Amino acid sequence: MSDVHLGPLPDVSYRDLASKRVVGYINWQRNRRRHMHDAVIDTIVADMKRQAPDHIAVTGDLVNLALDGEIEMARLWLETLGPPQDVSVVPGNHDAYVPGAFGKVCRSWAPWMNGDGINHPIDRNSFPYLRVRGNVALIGVSTARATAPFMANGFFREGQAKRLAKLLAETGKRGLFRVVMIHHPPVRAAVSQHKRLFGIRRFQKIVARNGAELVLHGHSHEPSLYFLGSGEGRIPVVGVAAAGQSPGGSHPAAQYNLIDIGGEPGNWQINLTRRGLTGPSIPPADLQVIDLMTASETRRSLVKT
Repeated sequence: MSDVHLGPLPDVSYRDLASKRVVGYINWQRNRRRHMHDAVIDTIVADMKRQAPDHIAVTGDLVNLALDGEIEMARLWLETLGPPQDVSVVPGNHDAYVPGAFGKVCRSWAPWMNGDGINHPIDRNSFPYLRVRGNVALIGVSTARATAPFMANGFFREGQAKRLAKLLAETGKRGLFRVVMIHHPPVRAAVSQHKRLFGIRRFQKIVARNGAELVLHGHSHEPSLYFLGSGEGRIPVVGVAAAGQSPGGSHPAAQYNLIDIGGEPGNWQINLTRRGLTGPSIPPADLQVIDLMTASETRRSLVKT
């Protein structure tokens, strides 16, 4: 799941708004407040837990303005979602909304964003992190940085690229199924220019050279499917609707993705089931089932509700 955008906003002071937050606050009051609802998130999470997944990946934007109260609220929400060993998080642009927020998020959400065997404090250089669960390697990349007003870009820079290349190569040699979690979609034209990822070419070169089996992202609020590469070596890139989106907005209503992984190196099987809302009082249901090993590429939303 992704783009939870937990609400409501805590009390906001004039000092809090003396930054880019004033733009986000106005956007929340005019738009997000009407379409992002905790009741929707609770419904989606309850349905997801009934499916008893082995692991939960949350690909960013847990909060809205990265206020201290929001960051703490998100930590408490993560505790209800599951124990840190069963839930992996990467931050989104809203989680690093203003300078200093990223460090607070790293300190507060560290148990859900640290790699196996890592005991030191989490910071920007801790990404990507690696968690191995069974024959699956979960690799968490951070693209989150504070940006100027009206901008929501992500950044994938050289230092993190070198660390990601090393992790992909090492886990590939171990025959693990490599899942890369990232907030911004690492494909062109997935979002508008003011929201795009800087470093898309760098990311694509890294995964082309070292391999990966699956990329999960958020940010677009769309249940999309892309592929990197072609033929047998192509890599599915899977987006998801925002987990807190109520029906009736400009984006699809809340969804989450269930991904079943089977097989063995060289013969992996990946099935994607999108579950979500189709109406205000209708419980979540299967919206689409896709065999990612045989699916064809699309550059638009796969599900409109």
